[in-house]
Amino acid sequence: MKAAVVREFGQPLVIEERPDPEPGPGQVRVRVEASGLCHTDIHAAHGDWPVKPAPPFVPGHEGVGLVEETGEGVTHLAVGQRVAVPWLGRACGRCEHCLSGWESLCESQVNTGYGCDGGYAEKMLAWADFAQLVPEGVSAVDAAPLTCAGVTTYKALKVADVRPAQLVAISGVGGLGHLAVQYAKIAGATVAAIDVTDEKLELARELGADILIDARTQDVGAELKRHGGAHAALALAVSPAAFEAVNSGLRRGGKLVMVALPAHGTLQVPIFDTVLNGTSVIGSIVGTRQDLAEVFQLHADGRTKVIHETRPLTAVNESIDDVLHGKVKARIVFDLGAGGRER
Repeated sequence: MKAAVVREFGQPLVIEERPDPEPGPGQVRVRVEASGLCHTDIHAAHGDWPVKPAPPFVPGHEGVGLVEETGEGVTHLAVGQRVAVPWLGRACGRCEHCLSGWESLCESQVNTGYGCDGGYAEKMLAWADFAQLVPEGVSAVDAAPLTCAGVTTYKALKVADVRPAQLVAISGVGGLGHLAVQYAKIAGATVAAIDVTDEKLELARELGADILIDARTQDVGAELKRHGGAHAALALAVSPAAFEAVNSGLRRGGKLVMVALPAHGTLQVPIFDTVLNGTSVIGSIVGTRQDLAEVFQLHADGRTKVIHETRPLTAVNESIDDVLHGKVKARIVFDLGAGGRER
């Protein structure tokens, strides 16, 4: 099989031939149809974060495809079913976090495309208990971005406890942000979309954003306060300055939910304002299997639209450069030969 491999941090990925992986007990082998390009994959390939993957490895945690072979003990998945393989590749199932519905905080978790090989390949392994069935009628190329960008922003809005008629700020309208706008509207919120490009602000408007804020020319905090201040703000732009800007626009009791992970990010939180205004700063990391099931169901019901462009896996390095230079409207999905067709 062909795979795009990180051989050395910061260097171009190498397209190489590898043997088909064999599923062990509790695993399945998936013939990948589509795999999304997430900024986390770029951080992994560059070794940006304190806890680093170990080269050589195959990145990608938005892999979607058909079960090709099942390992010993797998009884709930069958050959031919379409599944998604998310960032949360496996959790222990026994710790306090797993047992209380917060499996995404499990300290023994293994992350797809980081702690094990991911979806930038024609075939990949997945732990069957964490491979999410994709509903009928949802294409692979749509399911791929939903597997991370979708579930991550959906969970962040849950963490923020967003309610109807509240003002929600979405900072960064890209692969994650364009879905966050839609989930916030589904929740009944008034949405303020913040970005630095005309194209992405227009995309936010088309997807239902009520307020557009151009961070190049407008004071983000002042604009949000002009509308009463945000009840919740999702920080999705990979920029510490963007975090601070949107934090300054919270109303009393508002919540800043940090989602993006800048390589060297530090947020300066004003203690006096935070205490007096009763604001909160919260981290939110991906979502659970149940969250992803809900995301897929919303899409199957026609409630969301995924904006993406497809490219061959051989364009992986050019695609990474385009993401880093802001040339991508929303999400790039690598089409691995199936055309991401609906079933």
